[in-house]
This record gives sequence, structure tokens and C-alpha cells, in this order.
Amino acid sequence: MRRGGRRPGAGRPKGAPNKITADLKGMILGALDDAGGQAYLTLQATENPGPFLTLIGKVLPTTLAGDPENPVHLNHTIDAPAKESREEWLARRGVAH
Repeated sequence: MRRGGRRPGAGRPKGAPNKITADLKGMILGALDDAGGQAYLTLQATENPGPFLTLIGKVLPTTLAGDPENPVHLNHTIDAPAKESREEWLARRGVAH
């Protein structure tokens, strides 16, 4: 009998995350939700743009393929208020904290 090698159907299906990766992702998303979710990420985009843009680079696909007749357009605006506290910024945005 040959040792080693791959048996058909053995192991995790291709592309399936392992349990630790899935658990860690769940914990990270839970922490993000506890911190305020989208409002927290918006605040980080203003207060910590370097790390925020690094995060964006990690989660965006590396290539975008689309219809040449209808190209994908991405427009974004980051509101950077002049020297206001976190509480003032949240109140102005109508975000409960």
C-alpha cells in the first residue's frame, strides 16, 4: 500500500476556511459590531486614515472586471471636520454612542 498522497474526498473541500479562521473572523466581526459597526469605521477613516486604507486594500478585490459598456465608477467622500471631539462629531452625524 502506498503511503501519503491524496485520497479522493479526503480533507476539507477546496476553498473552505479552517475552523480557527472562521472562528477568528466571527470574533473580529463581533468586536466591530460592539464598537459601533459602520459608524466606527467611518470615524476611523477620518481619525486613522493610514490603517483604514490598509484595511480597504485587504478587503477589496485585487481586480475588478465589469462590462466595458457600463464601467464601474466609485465615488466616495470622507468628511473631515475641523477639530471637534468624538462626541461632537457623533452628535452632528446623529449617531448614538
